[in-house]
Amino acid sequence: MAVTTRAVEYAHGGTTFEGLLAVNGAKSGKRPAVLISHAWAGRSPGEEDYAHEIAALGYAGFALDLYGKGVLGKTNEECQALMTPLVSNRPLLQERLLNVIEVVKGLPEVDASRIAIIGFCFGGLCALDVARTGADIRGAASFHGLFSASGNTKGKKIKAKVIAFHGYDDPMVKPSEIVALADELTEAGADWQIHAYGGVMHAFMNPLANDPAFGTVYNKRAANRAWKAMTDFLAECFA
Repeated sequence: MAVTTRAVEYAHGGTTFEGLLAVNGAKSGKRPAVLISHAWAGRSPGEEDYAHEIAALGYAGFALDLYGKGVLGKTNEECQALMTPLVSNRPLLQERLLNVIEVVKGLPEVDASRIAIIGFCFGGLCALDVARTGADIRGAASFHGLFSASGNTKGKKIKAKVIAFHGYDDPMVKPSEIVALADELTEAGADWQIHAYGGVMHAFMNPLANDPAFGTVYNKRAANRAWKAMTDFLAECFA
């Protein structure tokens, strides 16, 4: 199967962004779309690889950009500086996310009625925040994401199915935060799942993660389990 890609520029708040769309080039017509929200570095080859994998499943994969065209952090300090303004201003983050969802809905390859979002680390928080807004999408999946409530969506009903994949030994998200997220999703009336993997740390989906002192370690077994469960989740969302 030939996966084809093209860059998609879009704007929000005076900033130009660039996402990457991946589709099965042998297939015509509209198909469900899965947005891939990036980790704290920005839209990287890792997210683009996931867009290819999503396209191989028969969907449109869209690696989104929340920082600006060509902006990519190279060090932990640079990544933190890029992420912090958005984590500290969740309404702005949500506006950017909802804007790119509308952009993707308007793409000719996309069935606008069947949209989901997945994300990794910071991107996992982004996927959860889209769901928290009550956006009319089918599903949201968080991989080793941050769970902190946004503070501006209490009382909203969550329409999307939600799934979170979490390393139980993740030092950035303590077990008490799992319970808090479950309570939040229940209060919002969501159809939710949380998969916690024992002995697994943060960034377990990233093959390049190997810093136990920082709490980021790749775990192939957990990554395979999570990806398989996610493909089943998408099939359910788009049925």
